Amino acid sequence: MPLTVNEIFSISQKYSAISTVIIFVLAIIGNTINILVFTSFKAFRNNQCALYLIVEALANLFQLTIYFFIYLFVLTHGQDSGASSIIWCKLRASFIVICTLVAFSSICFCTIDQYLSTSHRYFFRQLSTIKLAYILLTAAFVFALLQSIPFAVFSEIQGSFCTVFNPFMTAYISSFYYPILSGLLPVMITSIFSLLAYRNVRQIVRRQVPIVRRRLDQQLTAMVLVRVIALVILSVPYISQRMVVFITKVNPTNLILYAIISLVGSFTSSFFYLNCAISFYLFVTVSRRFRRQVKYVMLKKFCRQWRRWCCRGDNQVNPMRNTRSTELSGDIE
Repeated sequence: MPLTVNEIFSISQKYSAISTVIIFVLAIIGNTINILVFTSFKAFRNNQCALYLIVEALANLFQLTIYFFIYLFVLTHGQDSGASSIIWCKLRASFIVICTLVAFSSICFCTIDQYLSTSHRYFFRQLSTIKLAYILLTAAFVFALLQSIPFAVFSEIQGSFCTVFNPFMTAYISSFYYPILSGLLPVMITSIFSLLAYRNVRQIVRRQVPIVRRRLDQQLTAMVLVRVIALVILSVPYISQRMVVFITKVNPTNLILYAIISLVGSFTSSFFYLNCAISFYLFVTVSRRFRRQVKYVMLKKFCRQWRRWCCRGDNQVNPMRNTRSTELSGDIE
């Protein structure tokens, strides 16, 4: 027996509610730990790839927070939050575009940097600098900000929907923004350079590279490669679905078709936002060294600081424990 329109909408709403909460919790935990780990170890502090991963984590956190509160408003008020305020309608569109492009740019720069830093050519390795990383991230933010302006200008409220209705802007979104700027371009860049970096790392053993640097390059390259695989798998369905929506512009009066597209959109959106939440869990899965670093940060560093804060009256310090912690930190880094 075929599902009715109300049943399809009900399934879509229930799935969105459950997936939104799960993804938001995963994102808060995972991205926060990523930031803590990449900012706690000396080996990561002046590393360009780690800087890119920190920026991506921040962009993902901000984007998923917006997405979570948008959906929370829908659940509590029964309507799109953007439909209640034209200012928020425009700002929301701008923020999402900025976060998406900054996150995609960061992972693209990360794969390119891993290729450069692991290259056997000295000239390419010289291009991998922290100064260049700051310049590229600044340029990416400015570019994302400029890209967000048309979305803010052309986003409008019609009925109970806050979206872009202008035909010229719709054509730009469906023919360039989704398929190229946030689709094919980052997928191609990350795929190509992550594979090239992986090839370079496999050849590092043949070159005279310090073992600490070799381990760091191998760790980051493996983490970035699995991150790119997840990016491709989880982003392509959402981008394809958004292109179809903007091209076809389904009339909401066609309830059955609109309900089916809404259900498909719920699934693809959850895949896309899951992409913003699972970096930490991928890193923990593929890198034993990263697991040790997480354990050290969570159990050693912050627990020790918590104990010191709770026991301020006890000024005695165990020198052997501090020495052991320092040795462990050095081995992990």
